Amino acid sequence: MKIVSSKEVYKCKLFRVTEDRAVDEKNDFEIDRSVVRHVGSAVMMAVDDKKRILLVRQYRLPAEKNLWELPAGRLDPGEKPLQAARRELAEETGYRARNWEKLASFWVSPGYVQERMTIFLATGLTEGKATPMDDERIEAGWFTRKELAAMIHSGRIEDAKTMIGFLLWERRR
Repeated sequence: MKIVSSKEVYKCKLFRVTEDRAVDEKNDFEIDRSVVRHVGSAVMMAVDDKKRILLVRQYRLPAEKNLWELPAGRLDPGEKPLQAARRELAEETGYRARNWEKLASFWVSPGYVQERMTIFLATGLTEGKATPMDDERIEAGWFTRKELAAMIHSGRIEDAKTMIGFLLWERRR
């Protein structure tokens, strides 16, 4: 497949939208799609010495409710996922981590969104002061493995990155 045309139809501070056409001349096949272009995001699975997982609770406008989830944030221009993870963990929770390990990198919804999310395990934590953005009201909380598993099983955790991060962390234990 080769993209033969791409036109930007919308742009904001978080993403842009393009109308794209791709063709495969060899097989006489073409695709027309609107694509949400996103620079990517970093997710932090912060685990303390007691093996508790740090979650944040904040209002998510598309979900129209507060969600418990792993802390995460968008990459700034030119930033690598690990740099964003370090920055976002400190901004959203105040915590800093001595040890970082990549757990996974995946496409969020590849049918129409060009966002790659990278999940990092963060350990060796030290506490600090959070500095969330003006439009963020974040509550942080610590959860045991058993509590988080029960929250996922009961449907209290509805966030995919949190489920993926937890399941990958669980599997490696």
